[in-house]
Amino acid sequence: MRKIESFLGFRTEARVYYGDGEYIVKGEGDYVRCAVTGAAIPLAALKYWSVDLQEAYASPEASVRRVLERRRMGR
Repeated sequence: MRKIESFLGFRTEARVYYGDGEYIVKGEGDYVRCAVTGAAIPLAALKYWSVDLQEAYASPEASVRRVLERRRMGR
């Protein structure tokens, strides 16, 4: 089924475990969602994530926004 979806141009969201310096794809897919902006991030372009929060970020700015949000919330 995966090859057919890819051939037809469908994209699926991957399930990912974010580790220190690397991530592990737990469920097959093409992209993950940025936890701050909601943007789709192709796995090949994934560079920013939080190990503690287990979430991905589309850019360094999005990562900093999440840190600042959490500080304001006292976490």
